[in-house]
Amino acid sequence: MSEIRAAFYKGTHPGLSGVYNRLVRWWTRSPYSHVELVFADGQAASSSSMDGGVRFKAIDFDPALWDFVPLPAELAPAARAWFNAHGGQGYDYLGNVHFVFSCVGDEKMAWFCSEAVGAALGIPDSARFDPGTLHAALSFINQPAQAGFFTTAITE
Repeated sequence: MSEIRAAFYKGTHPGLSGVYNRLVRWWTRSPYSHVELVFADGQAASSSSMDGGVRFKAIDFDPALWDFVPLPAELAPAARAWFNAHGGQGYDYLGNVHFVFSCVGDEKMAWFCSEAVGAALGIPDSARFDPGTLHAALSFINQPAQAGFFTTAITE
């Protein structure tokens, strides 16, 4: 197992949280409504409105409800340090609204899940990522390099 992986939630909670899960998936056209970073010791880190913001948490991940993306092990120390430094900061409700109304900004000392995970992994401008787009970006880094992809051959 990788020392760090991203876990993307594709399940539906009961009650009002389930309505939110469905809305996020519908609006973002993605199977995912939440993301966690999972460290080798089993601790998960993210930002959650249900938990009051940025936190570490022990989660029993049911593989039927989560998809996992392994990440380079060297990202783990900085990501853990990011969550240690930002633990207790609030949940970014305005940042969620930004995905519906782009004119709305975000809260500067608060984070939504994919924003926090992206920032912890060193992704610039992580507030632009919802769980689905973050899944696509992180899955891409695990793809084998393709000849000529993102490069321009220089011939003389």
